[in-house]
This record gives sequence, structure tokens and C-alpha cells, in this order.
Amino acid sequence: MKVSVFGGSQPREGDAAYAEAYTLGRLLAERGHVVLNGGYIGTMEAVSRGAAEAGGHVIGVTCEEIENWRGVGANQWVKEEIRRKTLIERLQTLIEECDAAIALPGGPGTLTEIMLTWNLMIVESRHRSPLILVGDGWQSVFAQVFEKLGKYTPESQRDLLQFAADVETAVKLIEKRE
Repeated sequence: MKVSVFGGSQPREGDAAYAEAYTLGRLLAERGHVVLNGGYIGTMEAVSRGAAEAGGHVIGVTCEEIENWRGVGANQWVKEEIRRKTLIERLQTLIEECDAAIALPGGPGTLTEIMLTWNLMIVESRHRSPLILVGDGWQSVFAQVFEKLGKYTPESQRDLLQFAADVETAVKLIEKRE
């Protein structure tokens, strides 16, 4: 399977979040999955590194807008780079090219990736596939959404999201869907 991994750009080597993303990349590669991600720093670097060092294939989806804003290129563990001009095109590629998606902790960019993937499945523009959110942060965010805005998200839509306490559990959830 091709698995898109979403997550923040802040984690650095030595951080627990970096180690978690590295482990996820390694676990996915060891099971023969192709890893897709945004291709840059932080979570993207860690998951790329974990997958590459385990002998896996890593696809980094990069774009001009991010590089103009941040001034970085694809990380050294990306084996195949897909270049896009805009952030919207980059998001579209990450979402359309995957068979499953896993979201690690992150900020507005990660939340956008989750929400867009989820909404495209809701309106049946994208096939239903695993969308797994890792960590108690996402579970807390969505518990608030469901509590405060519950009438806007019926159970049939909520069921498209899966929550995992850690990356090991997330990988097991993907394997159940194969």
C-alpha cells in the first residue's frame, strides 16, 4: 500500500516526536508499504529516514510555494520526489495517491490534511480508506468537535476516522484493512 503520513515540521532529531515518526516509517517499510509525505523537515524527515533506513521506498511531495516560504528542499531520505507548484496541488497529490493516511501530531498544515482527506471521503470524491490519527491530541480535538458541533458530524462521518494511541497501533489498524 501507499501510505501518506501527515505531521508537523517542528520535531528534530532527539525529540520524542521525531523518534515516533522514525519508528512509523520503519514499521511501514518493514511491511512493504511505500511511504508518502511532504518531503521536508520534522515529521516528514523522520518518517522518510525510518522508511529509507529499513529499505523502503519514500515519495516526497514537494512544492514551490513551501520552498519559497521556508527555503528548504526535499530531505536526503526521499527516494522519489513529486514536484508541484502550489500547496493545494501538493495536498491533492498526497491525498489522491495514497491507499491509507496516518496523521501524527502537528499544527494547521496537518489539521488541513486530515480535514481535507476526511471531507473528500464524506462527499465520496475519494474512496473510503483508513484515516488514522495518532495520539491523544487528535482524539481530544475531535472529541471537542463532536461534543460542540455534533449535529454537523453524524456517526456515519465520524466512523471514517480512526484513533490510535501510538504508531504501532496505527500500523496494526492498516494491516486489518489489507
